Amino acid sequence: MLSREDNELMCRVGRGTPMGELLRQYWLPCLPSRELPAPDGPPKKVRLLGEDLVAFRDTQGQVGLLSANCPHRGASLFFGRNEACGLRCVYHGWKFDVTGLCVDMPNEPDASTFKDKVRARAYPCRDVNGVIWTYMGPRPAAPPFPAFEINTLPPEHVYPPLVMLEECNWVQALEGDIDSSHIDYVHAKLRPDGKQRGTFHRDKRPRLELLPTDYGACYSARRRWDVDGLYWHRITQFIMPFFSMIAASDPNLVSARAWVPLDDNYNLQIMMRGRLDRPVTEQEREQVRDPFAAWGGYLEPTSDPQTRYYTKANIHNDYLVDHRLAKSDLMIGIPFLVNLQDRAMTETMGPIYDRTQEHLGTTDAMVIYVRQRLIDAATALRDKSMVPANVDDPTLCRVRPASILLPEGDSWITATEKARQSDAGVPIAWVPFAQ
Repeated sequence: MLSREDNELMCRVGRGTPMGELLRQYWLPCLPSRELPAPDGPPKKVRLLGEDLVAFRDTQGQVGLLSANCPHRGASLFFGRNEACGLRCVYHGWKFDVTGLCVDMPNEPDASTFKDKVRARAYPCRDVNGVIWTYMGPRPAAPPFPAFEINTLPPEHVYPPLVMLEECNWVQALEGDIDSSHIDYVHAKLRPDGKQRGTFHRDKRPRLELLPTDYGACYSARRRWDVDGLYWHRITQFIMPFFSMIAASDPNLVSARAWVPLDDNYNLQIMMRGRLDRPVTEQEREQVRDPFAAWGGYLEPTSDPQTRYYTKANIHNDYLVDHRLAKSDLMIGIPFLVNLQDRAMTETMGPIYDRTQEHLGTTDAMVIYVRQRLIDAATALRDKSMVPANVDDPTLCRVRPASILLPEGDSWITATEKARQSDAGVPIAWVPFAQ
């Protein structure tokens, strides 16, 4: 369990908090590119790390991300006119480009140079393979852009991102992705021949082994596979500060998941996936735009970022739980759609779980490690101005998860050394997951 003080340090992400300052050292995914479909289109409200922002795509297609309030007298730039390479506040006409530079101040005298002294808070953005990323940190020049494999594939090989709003703290959501034990329960079907998608493993007691790395950590969750002495190693990656790569279950898919804090109580799951073997078809693109369609889909959003990518099945209606489905087919009466089942676990802990109440076991080893890694990194930045290695070395993101069957006693670390490297020139190490 954590102390109350460490729990607060780990979870709070506002400007000036230790964890908030750590997260601001990194490039952060914040919005699907499709939210800004065309130059000079309507601005979008964005909430990120407790800050209210406005995103827009200018005449040249560049993305700007500005503080939501005009630096003149605080009017909302959400209502601004996006035209001629800038966002113009409709209150008094002040206009700002994507860098925050005030390029026009029409209500001041022609000879005035006042506009040269005013800037809007602006964060640089990159639009890469369907996802808009931003850097919110203190450096005048942003650090190198993270070279995740999903960011360097040809665009036609990349799916639209899967996105889901979660009503809980980002760490709770992240912890579900680095907890292999839960797949045998909340994601399980009751019988191996069940028609509903789900897991069914006879060995439900995974043994965990961790491998700390410069970028975070990876771990194996080992289960007995069969009576012939083979063991299944599910090898999942954690990349600082909030990225995960789930054990590989497809020979041609690479991915990265981000658990992006909107603030202390909301996070946005952004799942980025791409294919190594071929371009993604238009039919496949359409299918992933609403991955929850079979269970009600998304609710119609308003301009509020906390309504965007919010599913009809949610905490306020018990995720439309079907107790008959739980009786006949699944461990829980919610279908296995992206992380919907996980949400029913992590959101119902409360917005920020009081971790002083926990009782942790051996299968929580990765959760324990990642918490301490985050806390140590945040305090090292606060106390010693030290940043994690993968802030400035983008190649540390060139990793893959793995999944492999090995005889008892064989080292998964040795067997998957090359398979865990994006550029080693070897195939993905994979084992099928849920059927």
